[in-house]
Amino acid sequence: MNSYILQTKDLCKDFKKQPAVNNISLSIMENSIYGLLGPNGAGKSTTLKMITGMLHPTSGKIIFEGHPWSRKDLTDIGALIEAPPLYENLTAMENLKVRTLLLGLPDGRMDQVLKIVDLTNTGKKCAGQFSMGMKQRLGIAMALLNHPKLLILDEPTNGLDPIGIQDLRGLIRSFPEQGITVILSSHILSEVELIADHIGIISNGILGYEAKINPGEDLESLFMQVVANSKKAGD
Repeated sequence: MNSYILQTKDLCKDFKKQPAVNNISLSIMENSIYGLLGPNGAGKSTTLKMITGMLHPTSGKIIFEGHPWSRKDLTDIGALIEAPPLYENLTAMENLKVRTLLLGLPDGRMDQVLKIVDLTNTGKKCAGQFSMGMKQRLGIAMALLNHPKLLILDEPTNGLDPIGIQDLRGLIRSFPEQGITVILSSHILSEVELIADHIGIISNGILGYEAKINPGEDLESLFMQVVANSKKAGD
């Protein structure tokens, strides 16, 4: 029987009394890939930052594995929000070493995550010399260090070339088989369509649609309709 690893209930976030996220209720199936779609500024990153504890909700609830979310749950959550938090003067291994020391993890985990993201042969090359795709993969490796049950990726294909996007797509698709649920935010419909099992569409801080992706569905028309409806609601 499928179960939800994460749910939000009427989640809200206001900035100076202006709503950025307005009563969003998400349901994320365990061992799936959930695509969180929306235009730039729709509230995707704000929602993900609340789930990862970077922002406090104004109101609403976050439920993780059937219980109210607490900071202790961050031991089971990995995240890459915005740019990878890299020290550009350090190698891939050295960047991971900093994180393992902070988390109190064994050194052996560094080799494991480098293998997962295919960065085992970077040697003494500093992260500042990496391509954008390599930096993204190193950021994901850092997010995987703590064996997360839930991995949150915010616009992970931004700035990547087609080969980098294809490599990252294959990597992300492999995670549910490893027992890792993925929430992937994006404004690129074609990418989400190729990766995700379920989607939610946010516009103007409102969740206008949530469902399983159906083969052959016209995702672009659906997206535009949800965005148009949210604009009408806001007028």
